[in-house]
Amino acid sequence: MVNLTIDNIPVAVEENTSILEAARLAGINIPTLCFLKDINEIAACRVCIVEIEGIDRLVASCNNSVREGMKVHTNSPKVREARKTNVELILSQHNSNCAYCPRSGNCPLQKVANDLGIYDVVYKKREPKTLWSHRAILRRDASKCIKCMRCIQVCDKIQTLNIWDVSGTGARTTVDVSHNRMIMDSDCAMCGQCITHCPVGALSCRDDTDKFFEALADKDKVVIVQVAPAVRAAWGESLGIPRKYATIGKITAALKRMGVDYVFDTDFSADLTIMEEGNELLKRISEGEHKYPLFTSCCPGWVRFLKSQYPDMVDCLSTSKSPQQMFGAILKTYYAKVMNIPAEKIYFVSIMPCMAKKREAALPTMDDAKTGRDVDIVLTTREFVKLIRSEHISVEHLKEMPCDYPIETSSGAGVIFGATGGVMEAALRTVYAVLEGHNPEPDAFKEIRGKNGIREAVFKIGDKEIKTAVVSGLGNARKLLKAIRSGKAHFDFVEVMACPGGCAGGGGQPIKEGYELYAERGDELYNIDENSEIRYSHENPAINSLYENYIEKPLSKRAEELLHTDHTAWEMPLAPEKI
Repeated sequence: MVNLTIDNIPVAVEENTSILEAARLAGINIPTLCFLKDINEIAACRVCIVEIEGIDRLVASCNNSVREGMKVHTNSPKVREARKTNVELILSQHNSNCAYCPRSGNCPLQKVANDLGIYDVVYKKREPKTLWSHRAILRRDASKCIKCMRCIQVCDKIQTLNIWDVSGTGARTTVDVSHNRMIMDSDCAMCGQCITHCPVGALSCRDDTDKFFEALADKDKVVIVQVAPAVRAAWGESLGIPRKYATIGKITAALKRMGVDYVFDTDFSADLTIMEEGNELLKRISEGEHKYPLFTSCCPGWVRFLKSQYPDMVDCLSTSKSPQQMFGAILKTYYAKVMNIPAEKIYFVSIMPCMAKKREAALPTMDDAKTGRDVDIVLTTREFVKLIRSEHISVEHLKEMPCDYPIETSSGAGVIFGATGGVMEAALRTVYAVLEGHNPEPDAFKEIRGKNGIREAVFKIGDKEIKTAVVSGLGNARKLLKAIRSGKAHFDFVEVMACPGGCAGGGGQPIKEGYELYAERGDELYNIDENSEIRYSHENPAINSLYENYIEKPLSKRAEELLHTDHTAWEMPLAPEKI
């Protein structure tokens, strides 16, 4: 242990602890802009500087370690003056029109400037110009970039896609798409992790809330909304609502207050996905051993990654659509008739924790209902919160409302889709029931739960031994794929989610600076599952009714037409040199 004082407070911490971490352990807050632990510790912003007695210069606390007897001052007059100058220099190249910035009110630069009493920029403003396609789902505003390099490091170290790089020199230095590419011409997975880790509004997601309001105002449209499981575990954070009160019933009530005609739970189509994907797995197991495993396909960021990085393995993906797209196809065919609504009048909206879902909904292969897009628009969790605020809805005063008939039931297995490992666990519950003739204990496969980016488990079901792996984060996916391709690892079934922690940590989720909340969100989803009346997808009565009255059985001809897709039927830029 190393003993030191920080702001005259005695502190004892382990050797090699940074000054910044030591201060935080002592309850002393040192502001930062660029710091991300173990990812970005380059002291680019110089906001975390501190004064150390006996050293003339100020030092960055994020990448300097403690020393025995060190006396640190985090907010001395010398520190405050230098910190203020550094922030003023950042603001001189920053578009400070906060009123219409996507991070307004949730911006560490805004906070530190206010805390330092900066009410004017004393240096000449030199805001970089933005050249960016308005068609892109991922938006970048160069005039807001503070050159912290977080986006570069997250994409390089966590997702291993190297989409961002430093561009220009000197005062013209900025961040842009690597190799002089346009974002649409890159192999970006659209995971959105760069957005959730950008400290300011330089990176954002295309906002489609105006389209939602236009649909509500159109009397010829029947607006129907589906809500993904991971949304309920996160939407309350930005509104100060505890997770246990931020229920699907509150979401339904808020949407109905806005004027939405019907609200459905995506957990229903998650159950539908399990029925199809689970039977794909059963069919594959019955065929004997395969060189490569069956990969889940409900994460569009992962599908984009595999198509661009390892295109020769695309045929290993499950052909089952994601729950979002299954819902769109089945709603605009079967349920449109059940509800007596002309399919062409339905305007179907998804609320998702994911930015890549916007791109998925726009794929040319996602129109199997033949009424245009099966899903008309996708809103992220952040956009949903924006809708609530723009409609001035007091969520705490809303009375919970159930989802609408005829799709008001779902299972706990569908809920856990939003957590890493949830798809795998839900599928195994149904596979076990088919092979053994009875349900397993609901938590029989909890061995695959956890926070590690790669988790492996082997399960004996009937006379079958099923080797499984669960992966979250594309860098971890690359590690596992390399092991599989080299023959060092072999699996029957692999779940991959592009974002760390799965959908709970999706790129469309609320942003809390300095915190990764996917673990807490995932725990909430498992808690909902544990308290669900139905915990197996195959026991959902709405699913069974759908098969009995329309689809017939999993993998039937109609199921193939509406619930499955051809992953090779659309193109994206490839990077074969990375194979």
